[in-house]
Amino acid sequence: MMNLEFYRNLPKKECRECGCEIKEQHESYLYECEHCMRSQEE
Repeated sequence: MMNLEFYRNLPKKECRECGCEIKEQHESYLYECEHCMRSQEE
């Protein structure tokens, strides 16, 4: 069985552009929030 404490204690992921919390799983490879990603596309 996996040690769930490890995952519970991970810090919240923050956007590297604006510093907002990213509401993704911690093992996600995204480093920017949806707002910043949309801004870059325009």
